[in-house]
Amino acid sequence: MTSAFPPPAAAEPGPVAPGPTTEAHVLLVEDDEVIRNTVRMLLERYGFTVSTAGDGLTGLELFRERRPDLLLLDVMLPELDGIGLCRRVRELSLAPILMMSARGDALDVVSGLEAGADDYVVKPCESAVLVARIRSLLRRASFAPVQRSAPGGAEWETAEEDEPATLAFGDLTIDPRGMEVRRAGRLLALTPTELRMLLEFAASPGVVLERRTLLSRVWDHAWHGDTRVVDLHVQRLRAKIGAERIETVRGFGYKLRR
Repeated sequence: MTSAFPPPAAAEPGPVAPGPTTEAHVLLVEDDEVIRNTVRMLLERYGFTVSTAGDGLTGLELFRERRPDLLLLDVMLPELDGIGLCRRVRELSLAPILMMSARGDALDVVSGLEAGADDYVVKPCESAVLVARIRSLLRRASFAPVQRSAPGGAEWETAEEDEPATLAFGDLTIDPRGMEVRRAGRLLALTPTELRMLLEFAASPGVVLERRTLLSRVWDHAWHGDTRVVDLHVQRLRAKIGAERIETVRGFGYKLRR
């Protein structure tokens, strides 16, 4: 059987964008034993700690017990499928979720992203691409921007000189250093991907950001990527910060209203 994730031919890991791998814990949920073992060995080779499960219910149990840094799961799983598992995990945690689809079917992709996944890969997938996607998600999860100056159109609020500034857009306030977003004073639970996307919009309020630009800046997909990922995350972000706050510019992309 040909593996869906062939390892690099070289004895040492091939060139992959640098990222936080040391001690990062990945939970892999995959029912195919050959693929599961291949991916586990691949990730361990790159320095990850890997826990594995062969079905969705076991995966959920392990997630609750071990609280991994990232969840890598297949869409088609026994007991509890990947979409259901993704939803259950999102009730517990904002940890990054990378889904794997054997077909790249539009319904699989959309369903996974709507359930709360941050990104997806289609099997078969190059090993270097899989590792790069994982590292990208981990970087995003530990993303801590420092805002140096207020972008045009935003208001900076500072209570004291040493306190971090806050961006305000109507009833929406963003604390880039504290990594907190509030709407009408209520703290919002944003995933790392949603937060990074909102920070990209907030850095250029009123400026149209193309889907490819967001894909490159938020997901690090400089080499390729599916813009459906962007559209689904904009949809999820709108549901949290207000549908009117992000405007669609047809044929181009999206912009944050001042």
